[in-house]
Amino acid sequence: MTATADHDHLAKRLTIILRRLNEGKKLSPQALAEEFGVHIRTIQRDLTERFDFLSLNKQDGCYHLPPSSLGKFQLADVERFASLAGVKGLFPALTSEFLRDWLHTRLEDSALLVQGTEFEALGHDRQPLFRQLEQAIVQRQAISFAYQKDSGPKTYTELEPYKLINHQGVWYLAAVDGGQMKAFTFSKLLWLDVLPRQFAREMHQEQMLLDEDSIWLNAHKTEVVLKVSKPAAHYFARRKLIAAQTIEKHLEDGGLIVSGKVAHPNQILPIVRYWLPHVRIISPEGLQAEMEREMRAYLSGAPVAVNGSVL
Repeated sequence: MTATADHDHLAKRLTIILRRLNEGKKLSPQALAEEFGVHIRTIQRDLTERFDFLSLNKQDGCYHLPPSSLGKFQLADVERFASLAGVKGLFPALTSEFLRDWLHTRLEDSALLVQGTEFEALGHDRQPLFRQLEQAIVQRQAISFAYQKDSGPKTYTELEPYKLINHQGVWYLAAVDGGQMKAFTFSKLLWLDVLPRQFAREMHQEQMLLDEDSIWLNAHKTEVVLKVSKPAAHYFARRKLIAAQTIEKHLEDGGLIVSGKVAHPNQILPIVRYWLPHVRIISPEGLQAEMEREMRAYLSGAPVAVNGSVL
């Protein structure tokens, strides 16, 4: 494993542990070691050395924050954590207001949803727009904006914003447009108007965002079934590598049958290509053959069509 990958795993682990501590949870080192696939001494070092500034209590083998400290992290505490975890650049600005929103609000009331720990750098000129969006989400106000598409700018009006989602390092706006939840890349917003009209958030939309582990916010999903051979099976068994992943069967040769639900072929094809030759698509029928045709065309130097119609 590379040093970069090691650091990414560390940042993700510390981020999750810090959030759970601030929520008042009691954390078992053994359970955390099993969850993150590290030695128990690594978790003990996290809790006793990396988080020594939190003055954690230990009771019955579990670590937790003192009741008086719950939800009361100071800016200096979180800046220290962000620096050691390497996630300081994840947020546009580590202001006290921003961190209060991230750490102190209930999940359903927060405007922010972070998936992963890598990040894109957002310049200071984008921070006011980010804060405007965050406030519109919290106050449940409709918005209009211009969005830079490949074909040119497009104006969207009267959208209902739900979340600012950081998925694998990139910020997206999740907003309902004409009754359909859509994801917009934050960096492509050209201007924003926050409208006086308020809206009522629908619980099924909120739940969809919490359940979704990608930015393909399409309610109509197709089941994909993969056959994973033994050399890659451990990685799929250890953590979810495809959307809505479920292990359907353990094969006698050490492999797995794995299923997932995707909204677009491009949500699954890059993962299958990455794990070649240890992963094959069983269904939908024809998707494996289509991927192989595209790969042969690529290797021969012929133009490769973007797969968008197989599912």
